[in-house]
Amino acid sequence: MGATVYGSRRGALDTPNGRRRRGRATTYGSPSFVYDTVVVVPARNEEVGILTSLNSLARQSVRPDLIIVVVNNSTDNTEAYAASFAARWQSPKTIVRVLPNNPHKKAGALNHGIDWLRSQLGGRLDTTVKHLLTMDADTELHPKFIERATYVMESDQSIGGVSAACFGRTGLWRNPWQRYLLGMQIIEYGRAASMRYRSDVHTMAGAGSFYRGKALQSLIDLREKVFWEDHRNLVEDYETTLTLKECGWKVTANQLCIAYTDLMPTMKELLQQRERWVRGTVDALRRRGWTKFTWHSIATMILGLFGAAYVLGWGTTQLAALAVYGVPSQPVFWVLAAFWIVYPAIRVRNLGWKAMLVEAMLIPQLVYTVVRTYWIVSSIFKSYTTRVSSWK
Repeated sequence: MGATVYGSRRGALDTPNGRRRRGRATTYGSPSFVYDTVVVVPARNEEVGILTSLNSLARQSVRPDLIIVVVNNSTDNTEAYAASFAARWQSPKTIVRVLPNNPHKKAGALNHGIDWLRSQLGGRLDTTVKHLLTMDADTELHPKFIERATYVMESDQSIGGVSAACFGRTGLWRNPWQRYLLGMQIIEYGRAASMRYRSDVHTMAGAGSFYRGKALQSLIDLREKVFWEDHRNLVEDYETTLTLKECGWKVTANQLCIAYTDLMPTMKELLQQRERWVRGTVDALRRRGWTKFTWHSIATMILGLFGAAYVLGWGTTQLAALAVYGVPSQPVFWVLAAFWIVYPAIRVRNLGWKAMLVEAMLIPQLVYTVVRTYWIVSSIFKSYTTRVSSWK
């Protein structure tokens, strides 16, 4: 698998012999790391957003010591834009690796960047790289993402990864249908972000995941690669999250570690994205079975199906009853109606009054629930009935 390399005008990464110390001072007795934070950015046909993503790294309050961009099977100008960023004297030190024929999807691109880094630093991450951040090339990080993620990581030495809280980018719609579709995704992301401060998250977000170098080295010691390279692996971030847990590491998320990511502008693209996510998750759960690390995800998926069926059944019957009989006068109806209006609105209060109003209207969310139920059911069905095709 060949690669073309671009470096910043300050030169390529120093080798272990005679390298210059980049990391900040560590406490007495702790490892003396070469780098505090390295970022790996896989990018496939991302000419539209790659500079936005890289510029968000340059604006960090604690800037990364090194950025590795892996241009992965691209056919557009992603390589040229990444190289132009690397050439700027204001940019953090940036290396651009180009993989024209990578058969292992995003996992292969991430592994390539990590393997190249290891080859430059003597082979191991646990003694050379304190933190490694992976982020998508269509993602923009909050200016204090690295600073906040570092603080969370250092609060507990058993934490192996800190996941971003993802929000959708706004103002991208061109017509009323896109306004609805993107708006519902914004609400969906915002609702999920408000819950991602738990100590045991379902998955590290591909949009932004901040790992401890020692934790990633434990995965390399286990299977030689951080990310599982197999064409059946549709969700490399979820599979890696499970493996981290199985190696004894905690994974968490923080509401202040924010990543802004692109949304799907059409129904076709939305269904393709979500079916890939859910299908990949179901595939990973089927391979592992019921364990102490998978039972919660399995139970959540089952309960989610029952919940969606209930909401759809209750919502449609109530709407039909209203159309035929009008508004009933029984107190129980008004109590239930008040609950289904107020509760969804409160859950998205962090997104502002417009999102709360949309949720209180019920019908927009009910329609989106139909779409969500479709991609969940179809993904489970495909997991059991079809094979994952190869991807290039």
